[in-house]
Amino acid sequence: MIAVPASERAFFAASALLFTLSATLTVVGGAPMSGMDVMPMPGGWTLSMIWMRMPGHSWSGTAASFLVMWEVMMVAMMLPSLVPTLRRYRQAVSATDGMHLDMLTVLVGTGYFFAWSVFGMLVFPLGAALAAAEMQSPALARSVPLMVGVMVLLAGATQFTPWKARQLTRCRDALRHTRTLPGQPGAAWRQGMCLGLHCCLSCANLTAIQLVIGVMDLRAMALVTSAIIAERFAPAGKLVARAIGVLTIGAGAFLMT
Repeated sequence: MIAVPASERAFFAASALLFTLSATLTVVGGAPMSGMDVMPMPGGWTLSMIWMRMPGHSWSGTAASFLVMWEVMMVAMMLPSLVPTLRRYRQAVSATDGMHLDMLTVLVGTGYFFAWSVFGMLVFPLGAALAAAEMQSPALARSVPLMVGVMVLLAGATQFTPWKARQLTRCRDALRHTRTLPGQPGAAWRQGMCLGLHCCLSCANLTAIQLVIGVMDLRAMALVTSAIIAERFAPAGKLVARAIGVLTIGAGAFLMT
């Protein structure tokens, strides 16, 4: 039986605790919404008020609330696929002090999720603008179910593109062939940002499914998370990505009917 170093046990325990906390907060926040949290729209769908500014609230406060929710959700969704990469980083970094290594690991993880925060900063104004347009145009609102199906179908088709294959390869190979990395805070932050950028690009089409189905829809969240983990860690990653594409295209076609 191989003994696991105490530092590794602490790393996995901290990761499990962070995932449990973020998943719990996400489930609580994404629990079935009351009528006050959604608005019925022409076309038989509901608009989440997360994109809207409530009376007495500023747009900056509304955006900040969205970003907090977004970051908690991203930790729950992406941490399972990030932990193996962080473990490879810990093995490759040139640091001998345990506390130093833990600090560097935190910096990599923080840089990674900061990249996702920037993604969220871009998503919110687009979502808010689209929600406002749907509120003002009944014709546009009635077309939303069809547009959702089209977006899901396009997200599935993206799984077959060379661009997707390149981005997925970058994520799968992150740190895999690295022997030694500098044990410096600045380098750790940049490493995390780079990992986050590659992940955002690789997951962009699958994340788009989450956004159009419902940013806090727990079923969509679970399916997207499972797809991301499968295509990144399954032995035949490209084949898995294409299988996900086939299923996603089928789902998009179904939603368009």
